[in-house]
Amino acid sequence: MNSYLNLPDGHPLKVYLEENMLMRGLIGSINSINIVENFEEFEAKFNKLCLVEKHFARKENQLFPYLEKYGWTSPSQNMWAFHDDIRAEIKTAKALVQEKNMPALMQQLQRVFSNLEHIMQVEEGRLLPNAMNMLDEDDWKEMRAGDEEIGWMFDEAPAAYPPHVEGEYIHPSQDKQKRKLPFSLENRIKLDEGYMLPEQINWLLKFMPVDITYVDENDIVIFYNRGDDRVFPRSAGIIGREVKFCHPPKSVDQVLMILREFKAGRRDEAEFWITFKGKFIHIRYFAIRDDEGTYKGVIEVSQDVTHIRGLEGQQRLLDWE
Repeated sequence: MNSYLNLPDGHPLKVYLEENMLMRGLIGSINSINIVENFEEFEAKFNKLCLVEKHFARKENQLFPYLEKYGWTSPSQNMWAFHDDIRAEIKTAKALVQEKNMPALMQQLQRVFSNLEHIMQVEEGRLLPNAMNMLDEDDWKEMRAGDEEIGWMFDEAPAAYPPHVEGEYIHPSQDKQKRKLPFSLENRIKLDEGYMLPEQINWLLKFMPVDITYVDENDIVIFYNRGDDRVFPRSAGIIGREVKFCHPPKSVDQVLMILREFKAGRRDEAEFWITFKGKFIHIRYFAIRDDEGTYKGVIEVSQDVTHIRGLEGQQRLLDWE
């Protein structure tokens, strides 16, 4: 492991190893204190250790996709499952912290510590060395850009990688660098995150289980999604129509007030819920603004949440039988 610590500061692989060092330090510190007598100190260190979620999320969403690109899919299939096991163990420990059930907590912490140490050893013994051999320098640079959005376990972000010239930083959401993708970009539309064919965008909106209507900055309806089970009926005649003529007189004043507040920048969201034809309907309006904050319209999102309101407990497995 020490040889990898000679990597440049901020290198994604080095950051993983530095986080492992941080975790081992926290585990050692927690084991050295009396958590009953020093509960606040313990809780602060335990909460810091729980930030391992960021470590896991970067692996799952950043590192694993690059490994898949080179044909190594085992981490995505196996290590991710182990992440989830540790998440469950941490969740149990958090509940015991809240209950201040010290005997059970101390036993649970040892399970968490043991599992974390095991996965760190797998990282350092197999995952990260193999990644270092598989990925090229461009891969690591691209990965670091995405890591920024997920974050790290540290109080402050690691050093930039590669070191950037003053004034040269580009936020990942504005990154236009072309990626090595397994599909052609021909005829695809570049979105903030990803590329889609026009028909894919249409399918996405058509099958989305919510009603969406988009009104532009001039109060003209420019889009609605044509799903089979719309809450409120729409027809093609609404396109190009001024939105105030698309609502019944009893509600048009509220619609106009929403538009006025959105345009003035005083509000960004409005929310309603009603009973309609025996269904419980959730309706929300969201202001659309560009990167400079200029008002670009509003979307109305309506959803039948009758079934959702009735859900209780948890269902983690498919119930298709």
